[in-house]
Amino acid sequence: MGTRSEKRAVAMISAGVPLNRAKVVPPPRRALVHIPGSNGLPLIGSTLQVLADPKGYYEALAARHGLVMRVNILGETGVQLLGPEANELVLFDQQRLFSAQLGWGRFLDRVFPRGLLTLDFEEHRLQRRALAVAFKAGPLRAYLATLDTGIAAAVARWRATPGPMTLYPEMKRLTLDLAARSFLGADIGPDMEDVRSAFADMIAATVAPIRRALPGTQMRRGVQGRARIVAYLARQVPVRRMSDGNDLFTQLCHATTEDGVPLPTEAAVDHMSFLMMAAHDTLTSSLTAFVWLLATNPRWQVRLRDEIAGLGLQADEPLPFDRLDELRLTGMAFEEALRIIPPVPAVPRRALRDFEFGGYHIPAGTSIGINPLFTHHMPGLWLDPDRFDPDRFDETARAGRRRGAYVPFGGGAHMCLGLNFAMMQAKCFARHLLQNLSVGVAPGYVTAWRMWPIPQPKDGMQVHLVRVD
Repeated sequence: MGTRSEKRAVAMISAGVPLNRAKVVPPPRRALVHIPGSNGLPLIGSTLQVLADPKGYYEALAARHGLVMRVNILGETGVQLLGPEANELVLFDQQRLFSAQLGWGRFLDRVFPRGLLTLDFEEHRLQRRALAVAFKAGPLRAYLATLDTGIAAAVARWRATPGPMTLYPEMKRLTLDLAARSFLGADIGPDMEDVRSAFADMIAATVAPIRRALPGTQMRRGVQGRARIVAYLARQVPVRRMSDGNDLFTQLCHATTEDGVPLPTEAAVDHMSFLMMAAHDTLTSSLTAFVWLLATNPRWQVRLRDEIAGLGLQADEPLPFDRLDELRLTGMAFEEALRIIPPVPAVPRRALRDFEFGGYHIPAGTSIGINPLFTHHMPGLWLDPDRFDPDRFDETARAGRRRGAYVPFGGGAHMCLGLNFAMMQAKCFARHLLQNLSVGVAPGYVTAWRMWPIPQPKDGMQVHLVRVD
């Protein structure tokens, strides 16, 4: 039948009321004691173990308890559902059992509120339709031209000074510059460093153990960073509504609802803030992982370089939008990098109604998590899962794989709106990098990855660049 709060939330959803006004109360801890797992340490639960090694932590718990387990993250006891069946249940959510807003909210509400990722059901559908105009073929063509120019310039600088390089900070600077140019339409000049610093503080705050914005805390720095970003973007909205630029922010400022009404300034700013984070930090992570896996698998560098050479483009010739599909192996290699190191290792939700999964009753209000990182390394789904093998993504292998086995871009209604932008940028980057440089690492060198909140190498990743003539 459901609790009173559950019934009220479902009624509000049906009436189109945003979920931030529908109070869904977490169940008491005793309501989850029938589910095996670990409560972790007092107050913080298992937060430190998950932050340190999420893959190893959940693999160890799964070996003891199976694919449904009780965990305590950031002080709240919830349930992790692991594997492809869980991914399908939660991401495709045919019965509207789960709220993304109430799942992501405790991580993002203070620094990335009201982004598309955190909206639900009808509100999400309407906002997504408004934003989709910015990711159609026409705007993507314009973004590619900007990406191509920026990437070519960065690779030319790297080619001019080959040798050792700390990759991650270079990639972070590049992706922020690319996001600023393709999303904001111009080099933001002296504001660049402040934008970079503000986003870094906002990202760190999403998993800060102290969830209040107390002086000296990561959360306080994140909230202050958001205030700077909001002020900068809000000043730009009226300017963009008067212009006809091809950049994403201008497209967003011209986006309208189904009634033809422009998105409110607050909505445009919130969406832009979130999209900038996604285009900057998640692509920094994904492209760094891509380069790392190519550097440690030189045979695949050769294969991709041969494919790129087959385009017949001169070094100073831009990559045509209509020829992106010819970089098939490059796309497969990027997909494999996203499998091994997914940019979003885990996805939170909150249950709106009681449900059953894996033989367990899970009550309404429970914090629910799925884990793409775990699924992408399940031996039952992937042969030798830690090995880099882009051939896993040829047409034959892809056709035989269940949809919940590979979810780096999410799935269902919340499938990443920018997935084509990400693939386009990866292909453009690989084309310029491999046409000009070979990437390697020192013998025996291994980099360790910090997986939260977005994967990054702990030491910045040391690579060695050699010119290709």
